[in-house]
Order: sequence, then C-alpha cells, then structure tokens
Amino acid sequence: MRIKAGIIGGAGYTGGETLRILLLHPNVELVFVHSKSQTGKPVTSVHQDCLGLTDIKFTDKINPKTDVVFLCLGHGEAKKFLAENPIPANVRIIDLSQDFRHKESNTFQKRKFVYGLPELNKPAIKKADNIANPGCFATCIQLGLLPLAANKAIGNDVHISATTGSTGAGQSLSVTSHFSWRQNNLSPYKLFDHQHLKEIGESLNQLQPKLGADLNFVPYRGAFTRGILATIYLQSDLSEEKAKTFFEKYYKDQPFVQIAPFDVDIKQVVNTNNCFLQIKKAGKRLVIIGAIDNLVKGASGQAVQNMNLMYGLDETTGLKLKPVAF
Repeated sequence: MRIKAGIIGGAGYTGGETLRILLLHPNVELVFVHSKSQTGKPVTSVHQDCLGLTDIKFTDKINPKTDVVFLCLGHGEAKKFLAENPIPANVRIIDLSQDFRHKESNTFQKRKFVYGLPELNKPAIKKADNIANPGCFATCIQLGLLPLAANKAIGNDVHISATTGSTGAGQSLSVTSHFSWRQNNLSPYKLFDHQHLKEIGESLNQLQPKLGADLNFVPYRGAFTRGILATIYLQSDLSEEKAKTFFEKYYKDQPFVQIAPFDVDIKQVVNTNNCFLQIKKAGKRLVIIGAIDNLVKGASGQAVQNMNLMYGLDETTGLKLKPVAF
C-alpha cells in the first residue's frame, strides 16, 4: 500500500517532525508540503537535517490527488484554513491543533473528527476519516490515568506537575521561548487552567463516568528542547502491586506504552513514539511518573500512528525509533 500524504503548515516544529517521519515511512509517498511563508523554497532550506532525503519544495497549493492531509497549524488556524481552503471530501484529515478535540467542536461542516488517542479510541480510529490528534501534555497525563479510570479507581482529586521542552511552545518567538530566558530557568504557567485539561477530563469520563474528582495541574516550562515529564499522584487504597496489574493489563496490547521497572526520565523516550510509565506507592498516595517526546508521541508520531490505524497498517509502521539516551 502507498498512501499519498500532504502536510499543511510544513515549516513549523510539528510540520517538520511529521515530514521527517513520513519521508522514512515505507508505505507513504509525500506529495506536497504546504507553507505560505516558504512557498517555492526547498523544504531542506528550513528542515536542513532532511538534506539528501528529499528534493520537494514548499507550495501554497493543495494537491487534490492526496489520500490524507496532516494539518500542522496553530490552534484556531486549522479551522480557519479549512473554511478558506476546502479539501475534497474523499481526502482524510489528521489535525494536530486543538480545534476539533472536544465534543462540542468535533464536527466541522460535514466532517466528524474522532479523538485520536489510540490507547483509548483504537476501534473508532480504525473507522475514522478525520482525526483530532491529542495535545502533548494531554497525551502524557491521560496515559498515566486511563488504567485507573478504566477500573473506576480514581476516587480522589488528582494532582499533576509536568514540565515540557521549549518546542512545545511552537516555532514563533516569544519572551519565554528565547534562549536567554529559557536556559538555566524553570517557570510554571497556566496554573490549574491549562487548555489540555478539558480533553483529559472528557477522556477520563469516557471510562469512568461522573468522575467527581478535580484535576489539579501545574505545567512548567523546562530548559530543554524536547520531552515531557509528568508526575501524577492521588490518594488511593490500591497497593502498588494491584495498581501495576491494572496498568500492565490495560497496556498489554499497546506497543508504545511500557511500564518501566526503573526510574523514568525524558532521555529514555526522546525521539521515539514511546511513553514510559513508572508506578509507585508513597504512603497512601499512588504515584505515576510518565515521560514522552512532545513532538513525537505528543504530536507527529501519534498522528502517523493514527494514520497507520486508519489504513489498516501495523500501528508501529515507520515509528520504530530509537532514543538517544546520552
């Protein structure tokens, strides 16, 4: 099978990461990379690490002879782009923004978007024509909580602290993304009000209706480029062994989620589509530590995983990536 794929918003971080994965995917032919700001230039003028892999140029046109399009645009921009640039109904869409992730926003014109967390919605993803790819923080945090929700085991408020690399802020410069500010620095932001909380809550309620527990989330900006490390804890009567049993059973057929028998860190998963989870008990608190690459499992890798499922491929195709651990 050869899937003809296109990328819209190909000059940014997620566009570049999607490009890198698709260029090496054995079942994909990349037919166009769209960018208004870079039209006519070789993609290697922006993504220089792809030199020798492709001679494709950025375009401002949409190739209609495409099977699937990856929308790698900013939040609010995906919906605007589709309104201004109709994509043929037979072309599938995988959107990496938050524009179609929530129940009240998952329908646009005649397109219905399925929430694309494979470890939650795999059967629906396999039948879908349109996917709303999850957020990066949301992916890491949900993977740390889904087994508990599936066993109706979230009985108390959940406390989360998670740190993300600078690529999570996108390519556009801001005060808090400059090297001189970010390096040797750490800061919280959007305390208890991060936009990913809504999709996390919807997913948990899908498995444990009427959840009744608050999600207290403190996100941090980290002084590194890629990765997310999340620490999640809640009061629980579960033993460590019983909790591990829940996680091992839930993820036994999920190739990208591993229950680690050691302390988890970001370098173990950066440049992969993996999520490593560590389960601990500290007194009456159950602690889950999770790590992902925010650009791969948290964005482009998960998008390609969803594409694989939509087209009946092994979900690991093109995603058997090795981390750089040191």
